[in-house]
Amino acid sequence: MVTVTDEQVASFRAQGFVHIPGVISPSEAAHFYEAALDYTRRNPPLSNRPVFDQHVNVWTHDDAMRALTLHPSLAAAARTLNGTELRLWHDQILIKQPHNNAATEFHQDQPYWPHATSPNPISAWIALCDVPAEKGCMTFLPGSFKHTDLPAQNLSDARSLFQIEPEFVWFPRVTVPLKAGDCTFHHGRCAHMATPNFTDDPRVAHIVIFMETSTAYSGRGHVVTDPLGLTIGEPITGDLFPLM
Repeated sequence: MVTVTDEQVASFRAQGFVHIPGVISPSEAAHFYEAALDYTRRNPPLSNRPVFDQHVNVWTHDDAMRALTLHPSLAAAARTLNGTELRLWHDQILIKQPHNNAATEFHQDQPYWPHATSPNPISAWIALCDVPAEKGCMTFLPGSFKHTDLPAQNLSDARSLFQIEPEFVWFPRVTVPLKAGDCTFHHGRCAHMATPNFTDDPRVAHIVIFMETSTAYSGRGHVVTDPLGLTIGEPITGDLFPLM
């Protein structure tokens, strides 16, 4: 199991993201890369936009990908970085197709989610192949997670986040290329983007999103919670959101 250092914890809590190499082994990454592609060949994406193909809650449908979503190294690292008990919110496979010609523009994740009383959600972004800058790796705005209550941004509009929060224009930008098996953990409000995939191969990433056990349902529409009949203000619990 990967060890998270005190320095990594401090960096995450100051900047809102951290790069942890080798969260899974290269052989595991190769295995899950093929499993992810196999799953996406058999199942239509939830979202098939220029920025990426998105498959949500694959762990509930596919045993191979379930093993990655529930991988003990991911949950253990997330708990250490956050310092809290966590539940699974959802997972997703995100694929940038070769030469997709579209960036995933700067945005925060949390404004899209139906979460209340959730100050510190955390996402594990696992590279299942090498992801250099030209293949669609992530760029972060350090400290941007401290800006709360922003409305959802447009992933296809490079101006969207900066029109909402003009101060972000002056934030430093940190680009983090990853080797297969590396992971970035980022706070749910840490603004980030990914460049287009300029290469001949798909960029395949698996993201596991964790929420604090105090997280309650806000009533905002979301594909994961819309069918569940949840009560606004009540904690989000149940088999679909296991303790991690």
